[in-house]
Amino acid sequence: MERFKFLRFFSFRTQLDFLPCSNPVRENLINGATTDTNGEHRDGFFSNLVDGFLRRFKSGKKIDGSSKTEEEEKVYSWLYALARSEIYMAFEYVRSTERGLSFTEAEKRLKENGPNTPLEYTFPSSWHLLWSAFFHPFNIILIVLSALSYITSDNPNGCIMLILVFISVSLRFYQEYGSSKAAMQLSEYVRSPVKVQRCAGRVVQTELIVQVDQRDVVPGDIVIFEPGDLFPGDVRLLTSKHLVVSQSSLTGESWPTEKTADAREDRSTPLLELKNICFMGTNVVSGTGTGLVVSTGSKTYISAVFSTIGKHKPADSFEKGIRHISYVLVGVMLLVVTIMILVEYFTFYDLSESTLFGISVACALTPQMLPLIINTSLAKGALAMAMERCIVKSLSAIRDMGSMDILCIDKTGTLTMNRAIMVNHLDSWGAPREKVLHFAFLNSYFKSDQKYPLDDAILAFVYTNGYRFQPSKWRKTDEIPFDFMRRRVSVILETESNPEVRNIQPFYRFIITKGALEDVLKVCSYVENVDMGEITAVSAEHHHRILNVVEELRNEGLRIIGVAIKNLQQTKISKQNMENEDDVESDMVFLGVIAFFDPPKDSAKEALWRLAEKGVKAKVLTGDSLSLAIKICKEVGIRTTHVTTGPELEQLNQEAFHEKVKKATVLARLTPSQKLRVVQSLQSVGNHVVGFLGDGINDSLALDAANVGISVDSAASVAKDLADIILLEKDLNVLVAGVEQGRLTFGNTMKYIKLSVIANLGSVISLFIVTLALRFEPLTPIQLLVQNFLYSVGQIAIPWDRMEEDYVKIPQKWSVKSLPMFILWNGPVCTLCDVATLLFVWFYYSSGGKLDESFFRSAYFIQGLLMQTLIFHLIRTEKIPFIMEIASWPVLASTVVISAIGIAIPFSIIGHFMGFTDLPLSYFGFLVVLFVGYFTVGQIVKRVYIMVYKKWL
Repeated sequence: MERFKFLRFFSFRTQLDFLPCSNPVRENLINGATTDTNGEHRDGFFSNLVDGFLRRFKSGKKIDGSSKTEEEEKVYSWLYALARSEIYMAFEYVRSTERGLSFTEAEKRLKENGPNTPLEYTFPSSWHLLWSAFFHPFNIILIVLSALSYITSDNPNGCIMLILVFISVSLRFYQEYGSSKAAMQLSEYVRSPVKVQRCAGRVVQTELIVQVDQRDVVPGDIVIFEPGDLFPGDVRLLTSKHLVVSQSSLTGESWPTEKTADAREDRSTPLLELKNICFMGTNVVSGTGTGLVVSTGSKTYISAVFSTIGKHKPADSFEKGIRHISYVLVGVMLLVVTIMILVEYFTFYDLSESTLFGISVACALTPQMLPLIINTSLAKGALAMAMERCIVKSLSAIRDMGSMDILCIDKTGTLTMNRAIMVNHLDSWGAPREKVLHFAFLNSYFKSDQKYPLDDAILAFVYTNGYRFQPSKWRKTDEIPFDFMRRRVSVILETESNPEVRNIQPFYRFIITKGALEDVLKVCSYVENVDMGEITAVSAEHHHRILNVVEELRNEGLRIIGVAIKNLQQTKISKQNMENEDDVESDMVFLGVIAFFDPPKDSAKEALWRLAEKGVKAKVLTGDSLSLAIKICKEVGIRTTHVTTGPELEQLNQEAFHEKVKKATVLARLTPSQKLRVVQSLQSVGNHVVGFLGDGINDSLALDAANVGISVDSAASVAKDLADIILLEKDLNVLVAGVEQGRLTFGNTMKYIKLSVIANLGSVISLFIVTLALRFEPLTPIQLLVQNFLYSVGQIAIPWDRMEEDYVKIPQKWSVKSLPMFILWNGPVCTLCDVATLLFVWFYYSSGGKLDESFFRSAYFIQGLLMQTLIFHLIRTEKIPFIMEIASWPVLASTVVISAIGIAIPFSIIGHFMGFTDLPLSYFGFLVVLFVGYFTVGQIVKRVYIMVYKKWL
């Protein structure tokens, strides 16, 4: 299905357009990174205008993902320039001051830059969607033929064709309208008020803190932020205090990152890891600060990245193939019908009858049921997947799943259970120690702050493994809660002297701290050696050994936290001043580490193996660390011989990029735009049909660009709206069923296309030959239309046919060579059978060299209908039909019923009214011999074609 379209606000922008308020400083910074091949800057409005205009007409260039878009390059250059600059230079770049902008200047910039919305979006009008759904070659053909049928008083046939058009257009319109609303979801990230510092006064300017709508923020504004605030644009930090920011909307990583205004960055640092730059759409987790807005609206990073949504969807090879067939059939139809009308007219000199016969031939040549067969096959596949707890939003995605040969998946929640399980408790020497687990348990048990999944994992490990740490003997007196700056939590406990507790010294009060290893080590001055029973000062050797132990654990994909304690008093209780956290959390004793693992799902390995059996290779595209991704992939059976990361891909040239993407099975630390580029590289250079399974905002670009976008019910709104298929359960086995349904749908659709093209073309060619030979119409217009109607009704059962086991084992794609070759090999056999019927009837039943027209038409009607009905059984399988391979019972029933009706019509009253006459039994004996010969010759031709075609490929 065709995607919704954003307003093309990026489609015709010059470099000057990108600069807010025509800022010459910014223009020079950006143009410095975008010089042409001759090393000359493309400055000047006219040259940029012409260059931008000509680029719009450069066609045929594939989007291969090997490089950033022009918009991304401009954003990268601008933000890196600001990240490397001193604060005073940042003010110069955006033409602002430390006091902020005046209200007059801010209003002026707002008019010049427009509202601060990351993406301009609009809903396509219903008329636009309806026109898009209506404008299909087969729909146009059917409408023209319907109009001609009404003109020639053939009302029933005209009505049937209009009904088929209505069904096809309605289904397509429904799909388009439902998918056009996804753009709205991105605006959720910027709908909040913003505190801005502005200056007022003509003579003496006064700094004021005002609250404005995010849409009114402009480049040069100074914003003040605190926990929970969203950044209204791309921001260069001016001041920061314990600032921690969540960038999960861009990176997919749940763990926040620290930001500081004092950092000086260089080009080697990945853009999203810049410490002094914050991005639109991200939010403050903890800390405070101020920042200078450097980009707003469509010039921000999030806009440059997400503006590609709806624009880079690959062309559907199946739809392109259908359109090519449509155009060929239109050309053939116009040529043949014109010739038939002329031959008919110059034979009988009856223009009205000749025109009616020509229209009947055109109807016979048109695969009228194609839209209905395709949509019925897709709808049947969607219903089957619904039984597997899937919601299919785009019917065409069912067919594309049959062609899919690469599945890109995000690790979190797809391959893993998305929950932490504790696996080990080690001291600083890497040996298992119960004491480390004991104090970690007490910390998790007594903390009153929100319990995180790691706390639940520690408690579950203790309870399920039979440890008895008797928390009832302890009493909490105070707590220092977790925050994202300290990244640790501490509890202060009291207990009476208890010699029965192993490895516990007789003390009354102590503090237990656990958290991120690096932050726990910062407050430790000692380390405990349990084997020697002593506590020693932390030396460089101790520190190096601890880091080596942790590095080995992290390389195995484990998540690590540190545990430390401190005796507050050993002989007598005194009140501890808890107001100074730094004094309390200092000079602690490091005990060891706790290791956690996000285990793979039990079903993941089996599902990936089943997908591999069906020719679908898996690649992991994740924002997580490489070591963690490798660990998970090894657990589920994905090869990790070739791996890479986002920063590594950024350093590669075009050829090396494509080669790395082709070989790599694990790609970690990817940004949203890098995921997009990987998908595009696989599509354009590798010529793969790519599926992408993701659930985050950071996955939306790849979901939109993939041939099949797959998400889950718990995913972000944007991801679900852009996905073609939504899984109600995070189980890859559902995708296996989807692949099978896709190949079944693709196969049955191709059966109809082959059947209709061969049968229709063969029938029309036969009509032309017979008309020239007999000098009369082989079938009257009404007879031809009745035959075509019965034949079309019989094809309705095709979507319920089954496919051979070998067919669903490999991805199925539209082949430009396959269909023409198939027609050239098998088409003439149908025509030969029609000619054989003509010769048999002429020589066996003619009298005095004359052939009764009613007799011949009756014979030709039955033979043509049976031929078009039975040919399906020959082309539906590579095996011998009715012997080695039998069609499904709906198809068999349809064949029997339509054949019986076709044979009975010439003998009925209706048949006599239509001009038919009774036929002798000897003719049916001939038909038996004819069809046995046809299936024999057809099988030989089919086998030779398969061998020749495969060798040719």
